[in-house]
Amino acid sequence: MTQLTLINAQGQTCAYAMQCRAPIQAQSNLAFNRIAYSAAHVVTDPRVANDPWLDCAIDWDATLQYRHHLWSMGLGVAEAMDTAQRGMGLDWATSLTLIQRCLAEARHVPGARVASGCGTDHLSLQEARTVDDVVRAYEAQMEAIEKEGGRLIIMASRALVQVARSPADYEQVYNRILGQAQHPVILHWLGDMFDPALHGYWGSSSVEAAMQTAMGVIQANASKVDGIKVSLLNKDHEINLRRQLPAGVRMYTGDDFNYPELIAGDGIGVHPVNQHSDALLGIFDAIAPAANAALAALAAGQIDRFHAILAPTVGLSRHIFQAPTRFYKTGVVFMAWLNGHQSHFSMVGGQQSARSLIHLCELFKLADQAHLLRNPDDAVQRMRDFLKTWGVT
Repeated sequence: MTQLTLINAQGQTCAYAMQCRAPIQAQSNLAFNRIAYSAAHVVTDPRVANDPWLDCAIDWDATLQYRHHLWSMGLGVAEAMDTAQRGMGLDWATSLTLIQRCLAEARHVPGARVASGCGTDHLSLQEARTVDDVVRAYEAQMEAIEKEGGRLIIMASRALVQVARSPADYEQVYNRILGQAQHPVILHWLGDMFDPALHGYWGSSSVEAAMQTAMGVIQANASKVDGIKVSLLNKDHEINLRRQLPAGVRMYTGDDFNYPELIAGDGIGVHPVNQHSDALLGIFDAIAPAANAALAALAAGQIDRFHAILAPTVGLSRHIFQAPTRFYKTGVVFMAWLNGHQSHFSMVGGQQSARSLIHLCELFKLADQAHLLRNPDDAVQRMRDFLKTWGVT
């Protein structure tokens, strides 16, 4: 049995024995009965001579190879979202290049699904003064993405939070941009645990009041809304909103704490889409083989197997997304490195330093226990090499 030395919660060295179980194997030739997107991370290029806390350098080959990995798992790619460090190191110019490259790759992959983040992040908060400023910013990104043939995820806007004075301002902005969309879009309600600058989104700090504003926008534009992704880490809020959605409008869970239950559904609701959540999850980047196998089981009617596969991943996900939640990207990239999808553990904006050594050691154990290390021997060697840089031998 393979053992290695890790650091425990008290900062002390301790021996850890690997589980020595075969990693989860993905299924092929799939037909899921849920739409499932993975919000995908980007791989930085540490060899570029730049200031990594200030500049964005992407390893395009490794980044696009990871999209092919996700597509091979039957997952769609939610591109240039917060998992890709949008707003935390990934600027709009680089995001657009990422979207363009991803869409170009997807054209060569049968059935590949891509939805792309459309926001206002090129508009500085100093320049955002009116609702019209926000609308124009959204319009600029919408035009750029739709020009490439891309479908939109309308991301929450920090600038809108700054300029809005009431829920009516949110309604005005969303009604105007949805009226112009070429195809139905996914709305994204990102909670302030993911981005503190989004506190009070939809014009209220009350979730119930905010929900009514969001629902009003959806009902007024139902033909232009494919669905809404809710990232509040509260299953009750999501279920409540899900049961109110108009026919044909999907709930895409963004709840990285409770996704198995929400995807499985409860059978309650007027319309079939009210009875379960589809998925648009950052954690699916890190657990893609498990997501694949579980969704295949669900489509085959094997609900017990669906839960058995995903249950061990929940502890890992809750650890990766623990407060401060916005630093979850560090854990996602660490998992990709452990599994050999990239040759280094470095991130845009130097965000590899956002989590502690103790946090990453616990992540390694949870990944092993969830059978998510695709080559355990290689992962052990990587972990040993990593620990040496921290003085742990």
